[in-house]
Amino acid sequence: MDILQKIRKQKEKEVAERKSLYPLKLLQKSMYYDVPVVSLAHYIQRKDKSGIIAEFKKKSPSEGFINQYADVEAVTMGYMQSGASALSVLTDETFFGGSSEDLKTARTYNYCPILRKDFIIDEYQIHETKSIGADALLLIAEMLTGEEVKRFSETAHEIGLEVLLEIHDEDEISKYAEGIAVMGVNNRNLRDFTVDIQHSIDLYSRLPAEPVKISESGIHDARDMIRLYKAGFEGFLVGTQFMRTPHPAKACRSLIEAFQKERQSR
Repeated sequence: MDILQKIRKQKEKEVAERKSLYPLKLLQKSMYYDVPVVSLAHYIQRKDKSGIIAEFKKKSPSEGFINQYADVEAVTMGYMQSGASALSVLTDETFFGGSSEDLKTARTYNYCPILRKDFIIDEYQIHETKSIGADALLLIAEMLTGEEVKRFSETAHEIGLEVLLEIHDEDEISKYAEGIAVMGVNNRNLRDFTVDIQHSIDLYSRLPAEPVKISESGIHDARDMIRLYKAGFEGFLVGTQFMRTPHPAKACRSLIEAFQKERQSR
C-alpha cells in the first residue's frame, strides 16, 4: 500500500468520526462560514507580491518532524510581513502534524488568502474548510476521479471557496474542471518522494490556459524560482525549505529578496 492509499484510509475514518461529532448544520453556524474569501488567484498575481505561497507545516511523511515546536502565529505573520502572497496551512494531524486550530490561528492574525492543505475525499471536508476560515482548498488529482474533482470544485464554488487543483502526472491534467482558479504541479512524486522542479517545466505547455499556474515542492533558491518564472509559472508553493530553518520567516524574506533582485536584473 503506497502513502496515498494509507492517507485515504485514514481520512475515511477521520471524516466519518467528525461527521458524527460536528454535523453540517453546526459547521454552517461558524463565524467564518458566510465571510467572503480573499482570492488566492488574485494575490498570486499581484505585482507588489512575490507569488510565494508560504507553508506552515511541522512534519511530513518523508522527513518526519521538520519543525515540531514552530509557533503558527509567529511564523505565519512573519511570512506575510516578508512579502509572501498567501499562506498554506497543513490541517492533517496524522501525517503532517497539523490541525484545524493551526489554520484558525493563522486566520485570526492574517488578512490574506489561506489555503487549507489537506486530503479532501468527501464533500463534508469542503464545508469544514469554509467553517475554519480558509479561502481555498487543495484537491489532489491523484487521489480523486475526474468526476470527484468536478463535483468537489462545484461545491467549493457554491460556498465561495477557491480551488487549487494539484497534479503530478500528465494524464491528471484532464481532470481539470471549469472554474478552478489555480492549478499546481507537484514536483514531488508522492509514491517515492523524489523531487525535481524540471517536472513542472516539462508539463507547463500542456496545462490549460485558464487557471493561475503554480509550481510546488523542491524550490530551494532564487535560481529555481527564476527557472520556473521564465517557464511561465506565476506562483510557487514553498514549505519545507522555510520550516526546516530556526526562523522560517527570515528564510522566506531572504528568498523573496533574492528572487526579486534576480527578476529585476533580467
